[in-house]
Amino acid sequence: MILRIITGIIGIVIAAIVIQFGGVPFAVFAALLSLIAWHEYSAAFYKAGVSTAYIFGALNLILILCCAYLGNIEEIFAVLTLGMLAIFLLTVLWSLNPSEAGISIAGVFYIGLPFVHLILLRFLTEERDPFEAFKVLSDDVNNLMAGGVEQVGQLFSNIDLGCALIWILFACTWASDTFAYFVGSAIGSHKLAPSISPNKTVEGFLGSIFGTTLTGVVVGHFLFGFPLIHMAAAGCLLAIVATLGDLVESAIKRFTGIKDSGFIIPGHGGVLDRFDSIFFTAPVFYYYVLATGLI
Repeated sequence: MILRIITGIIGIVIAAIVIQFGGVPFAVFAALLSLIAWHEYSAAFYKAGVSTAYIFGALNLILILCCAYLGNIEEIFAVLTLGMLAIFLLTVLWSLNPSEAGISIAGVFYIGLPFVHLILLRFLTEERDPFEAFKVLSDDVNNLMAGGVEQVGQLFSNIDLGCALIWILFACTWASDTFAYFVGSAIGSHKLAPSISPNKTVEGFLGSIFGTTLTGVVVGHFLFGFPLIHMAAAGCLLAIVATLGDLVESAIKRFTGIKDSGFIIPGHGGVLDRFDSIFFTAPVFYYYVLATGLI
């Protein structure tokens, strides 16, 4: 538990810096996490005797995330379509069978699209110029090195719309996992999905809904000034889809016969273990923001 807490604190600090910087660091970090998640996904299915189109999948992920950073939504669909055709073509040109091709494509969608939506959400109101972004990044790093603590404080006081939305998303997703765990551990007795995740309880799920709704109101309304009713609704919705995301990854782990997707995050497992809820909450929150006119 101590290792889990220490690693969690370090992870939050790293996430905070990357979220605040935005720009190139955020996009690169998202791409790195997606590639690690893809490796974990492929390794899990390999243990179950299923091969994936490893190289093609990784290239597809990199390309769609580059398109997302540049704001080219049409190109994202083009890359996904061409990638899907290329992977199915491997069933003819290589030893990949149709079920393995399907699992490969599902993995690219399952991992890639959530990170695409994270990037789109972070830069929702920004025009992306990659060359200007590198200049801004260089200036920010130089200022931090020269200004020390004062510049660090200035960095964290700079909250634009996309940054605030990412903070709301992560706060609500973390709250969902946290409240579900503690409420379920304290009073949980009715199993939520015993055949998939025996430790999840109905009481934990209800605690997650309450805690995430409260977090959405506190962070989204009182901290960032978004309408209270929208933040309460978003918190409730995110609690539900976060739980679904967790259960989906549990189903994958049960199918492939693994306990943790990886070991890159001590005490927490792999990237898939930590981002399973985000895979569902990021796209849902992105479209919730667009549908409700929060921007």
